[in-house]
Amino acid sequence: MTTTSGGTTRLHDQMSGSVLGPADPTYDEARKVWNAGIDRRPAAIAQCHTEQDVQAAVTYAIQEGLEIAVRGGAHSMSGASAVDGGLVIDLSRLNQVTVDPAAKRARVGGGALLGDLDAATQEFGLAAPAGLVSHTGVGGLTLGGGMGWLTRRAGLSIDNLVSVRVVTADGQARRAAEDENPDLFWAIRGGGGNFGVVTEFEFRLHAVGPMVTFGLLFWKLDDGPELLRLARETMATLPMDVNIIIAGLNAPPAPFVPEQMQGQPGYALLVVGFEAVESHAAVVSRLRDQLAPAFEFVTPMPFVALQQLLDEANAWGFHAYDKGCYVDDLSDGVVAAVVEQLPKKSSPMSIVLFYPLNGAYCEVAEDATAFSGGRTSRFGVFIIAVSPTPELLQTERVWVRETYDALRPFATGAEAYVNGLTDFDDAIVHSAYGSKYRRLSEIKTTYDPANVFHRNANIKPHGT
Repeated sequence: MTTTSGGTTRLHDQMSGSVLGPADPTYDEARKVWNAGIDRRPAAIAQCHTEQDVQAAVTYAIQEGLEIAVRGGAHSMSGASAVDGGLVIDLSRLNQVTVDPAAKRARVGGGALLGDLDAATQEFGLAAPAGLVSHTGVGGLTLGGGMGWLTRRAGLSIDNLVSVRVVTADGQARRAAEDENPDLFWAIRGGGGNFGVVTEFEFRLHAVGPMVTFGLLFWKLDDGPELLRLARETMATLPMDVNIIIAGLNAPPAPFVPEQMQGQPGYALLVVGFEAVESHAAVVSRLRDQLAPAFEFVTPMPFVALQQLLDEANAWGFHAYDKGCYVDDLSDGVVAAVVEQLPKKSSPMSIVLFYPLNGAYCEVAEDATAFSGGRTSRFGVFIIAVSPTPELLQTERVWVRETYDALRPFATGAEAYVNGLTDFDDAIVHSAYGSKYRRLSEIKTTYDPANVFHRNANIKPHGT
């Protein structure tokens, strides 16, 4: 174990994990986060190995008046998992995953990555609905909602959450579930990291894989209007064992991409079949026949590989910024806005994604969880700037904001997906949660009256 030179001996003595400070040789590596645009220097980093370590770290930070940042996968676009001059509670050592295949349940440490979850559950042909990038942290993704390939089939990550263990601002470790601290359980399912540090998640699992069928069909920019209208028609009748994510992107420099198309901007439909190969083939054939793509790539692949498909494009060390919204449909207005804005991006790594949210997503009642989005059929839109340099990111930020502004007239209400927020303005957070905000604020008052956990889409205690 390591002791910092900044007076954290007491915390060191109470933890089984390490406490790093600026004088430690591994400090600079330990403070790095996924978004290279974030460069913060905490007073100390508590590398927690146990729930008791988390309790000790929370208590110490409060006693010393240190601002807390909670780090799981360190993927927070806004840098919420880093802090200047405060204490980072690093959960990355709490990454164990235990699967009960008979009960179709998984217990997942608060610092586990999606890749840890996928690898453990796929040993039994099971999966929990999660995101698309395997080095994302389970914790941050889940607490905001958690959407990805399985959302149509099985709902959000929070819809499959059975219980959590959470260390609240008084340093107490609590279990939250429908039968214990149900108010806290409701709030944690969508309320982000506002209510404490989750040290363990218990998920309901679903039979998935181990093999799926993947298809990438790519069209040039000029085909955008026709392709997006075709996507709209296809999504309306899409079978439940197939999912499609719509992307505006540059063709990757992959072996299956014709050399002359590599790096070219355009549109892609990422088509995944989870059951019958014939069902997937019928969807791909319909798309191909109605509008011939510039190229396509169709292949069986392990579900684990599907979950890692976007890892390289979202690797650590790039500068990133994003905004997002919900839209009811790929209306003519949405199509026109995307077609106008996509060619204006400067970085070949930047992307626009449309996640379909229907099926099982819509089977959960609006008020069953604190999720910051309505449960009617819709698309989640992600406008993501990714740049190798900070200079280029400045240009891409403008592109993200202008694309967001172009889509706002067609957005569903004032809602926003909190996992897609980079700017945590109070008004944006209020509008994201809408009528749920007051209930969340009251629960915040119960479990975190001093707003200790505020490096997030912050819900303030009632009356503040």
